[in-house]
Amino acid sequence: MASFSLHGIPVSRGIAIGRAHLLAPAALDVKHYLVQEEHLEAEVTRLREALATVHRELQTLWNDLPKDAPTELGAFIDVHALILSDPMISEAPLDIIRTRHYNAEWALLTQIDELSAQFDEIEDPYLRERKADIQQVAERVLKVLMGTEPLPVQDDDDPDGFKAQMIVVAHDISPADMLKFRDRSFIGFITDVGGQNSHTAIVARSLDIPAAVGMSQASTLIEQDDWVIIDGDTGVVIANPSALVLDQYRERQLQQQRARKKLQKLKKTASVTKDGTAITLLANIELPEDCEAAMEAGAHGVGLFRSEFLFMGRAGSIPSEDEQFEQYRKAAEMMKGRVVTIRTLDLGADKPLDQADHTALNPALGLRAIRYCLAEPQLFLSQLRAILRASVYGKVRILIPMLAHAFEIDQALAMIEQAKGQLREAGLPYDATVEVGAMIEIPAAALSLPMFVKRMDFLSIGTNDLIQYTLAIDRVDYEVAHLYNPLHPAVLQLIAMTIAAGHKAGIDVAVCGEMAGDVKLTRLLLGMGLREFSMHPAQLLAVKQEILNSDLGLIMPQTRKILRAVEPNAIADAVQALQAL
Repeated sequence: MASFSLHGIPVSRGIAIGRAHLLAPAALDVKHYLVQEEHLEAEVTRLREALATVHRELQTLWNDLPKDAPTELGAFIDVHALILSDPMISEAPLDIIRTRHYNAEWALLTQIDELSAQFDEIEDPYLRERKADIQQVAERVLKVLMGTEPLPVQDDDDPDGFKAQMIVVAHDISPADMLKFRDRSFIGFITDVGGQNSHTAIVARSLDIPAAVGMSQASTLIEQDDWVIIDGDTGVVIANPSALVLDQYRERQLQQQRARKKLQKLKKTASVTKDGTAITLLANIELPEDCEAAMEAGAHGVGLFRSEFLFMGRAGSIPSEDEQFEQYRKAAEMMKGRVVTIRTLDLGADKPLDQADHTALNPALGLRAIRYCLAEPQLFLSQLRAILRASVYGKVRILIPMLAHAFEIDQALAMIEQAKGQLREAGLPYDATVEVGAMIEIPAAALSLPMFVKRMDFLSIGTNDLIQYTLAIDRVDYEVAHLYNPLHPAVLQLIAMTIAAGHKAGIDVAVCGEMAGDVKLTRLLLGMGLREFSMHPAQLLAVKQEILNSDLGLIMPQTRKILRAVEPNAIADAVQALQAL
């Protein structure tokens, strides 16, 4: 078969080369037939038993989670178990069997189609991902009903002398199935749907497995057992590569493996540029357990603790102040005196606390992050008290997301003072000098920096949202993913302005978005004056290597030229040229 390439969204770095294993949706093979009256209850029982079987499967997956499994996997399994227990899944299809006389598979599929249609009417990235979760749960039930096994028998025979490793190709893959694949010969995956922040993307990054999502027609164009190459750095997939291309990618793969081994030697090396400028490298974490990976990578501290992950996957229940305190304290202690920057709740948009109550037409522009917290003062105060109590156990900082207005800053600072007062009254200790910073992720914030530097102790640029809001792009929508461009001149101007304003005011400025972990952009950010990077721990050593090879005397003049440029091709070429300096 002729070779062809597909272009999607890169979500996890590295190169994977293997045979394609197609996961055909069970829904495609569902038979439709009417059940006679006297057999209806037997059909109801068949569906109930299938639901119970999937419940047991999920419980087994949870119990058997390996110690090194990403913490996100447990949360995703919990979400699927909750969906399975919802009456819309566990009861409604039974009514369809009884009233319409549909067979169990048809009844379940009918209900899922109706639910999916409802989700399609909601313009919300988080809810779109929840639609995928519901479909993944239904897939598991359908496979039980139909007696199909989604995973292949491993075969290590390979005519080319390479171990036949498996690249999974599917319309979508559930996190639970990914865990099963991980125990086999699974080295990468390709999906038709998904975005940078879909569950499959998050798990891929956590497992450090090459992946490409949002490939549109991959599962229909790629055939079973085709040789497939995933270039996770670019989001390119090559099917049926020629012998020459295959050899080229195998060589690149070996080079990457050798480079990774070399990087491990940099763990204890100081992160200093060639001309002697020290750079601070921080880690982004979701849960306290991630501190171990941060310490292992040699991080100077935590630049972003995404505290909302403590609140998610809990069926709407909220962790108590004491529960939060224990988690924040644990992180502070694990970092052994290094800074731990805890971002207050960034709920809303793609991370609602309660999906049922989250019906805004465009939540990304609605009640999210600090807006949500100010609207729920008791929830906010509880978190602030927990963070302040943890500040006794390490160098803890508070980071406020999505600020845009002076009154929001003033209200947030007033509530921090109120939380301190409540702790004093209760006789509970806290660090009275705890620093408070602002996330710069809205263009309005970047264009009104004087009011921020006047009030805050430090700034952190959230490039993911800053790009999204500047370019009016839903960053998890694969249909507009090609428009998401960190090198857009407007984005670069906003970042450069923020760094310059921080320096002028004498306060620290970090970048904690995806740009911080992209080695192709490290020199550009250094040239803009950035001295504090915060990223996923897995990216830290590669960025450190780039820093060690950088000479600011050469980079900064070229960066000034880039910031004056407006043509996309000229900017891209100039950024690439920085790599040669």
